[in-house]
Amino acid sequence: MSEELRKKIIEVLETIADPEIGIDVWNLGMIYGLEIIDEKHVKIKMTLTTPFCPLTNILPIMIKDQLKKQLDIDADIELVFEPPWTPEKMTEKGRRMFMERYGYDIVEEWKRRYA
Repeated sequence: MSEELRKKIIEVLETIADPEIGIDVWNLGMIYGLEIIDEKHVKIKMTLTTPFCPLTNILPIMIKDQLKKQLDIDADIELVFEPPWTPEKMTEKGRRMFMERYGYDIVEEWKRRYA
C-alpha cells in the first residue's frame, strides 16, 4: 500500500511547478525526503533552489493544499537548506524538461562552472 501511495504523492508533487523555473518540485529535486506516516499523513523534507527564494512561504502551502485536495493527505513540511540544492539534484526527467524549455543542459553547465 505505501509504495502505491508514494507513487500517488509523487504524481501530485509533479503537478506543483516552481513558478519561476516552470518545472515541478519533484523533478527539480527539491524534495529531499518523503516519509509516509499513515494513509492520511506524510512528512516531507524539501529545499528551495536558493535560501533567498521569494517562494519560501508559497511552495510549501501549494504542496499541502494539493495533497489535501487530491489525496486527502495532511503534510508536515520541513524546509531544509543542507545540503544546498544544485542542478545535480534534478531527476533525468527534470533535466530533459529544463533542456527543452531553456535550450541547454543545466547540469553540464553547472559542472563546467562550479565543479
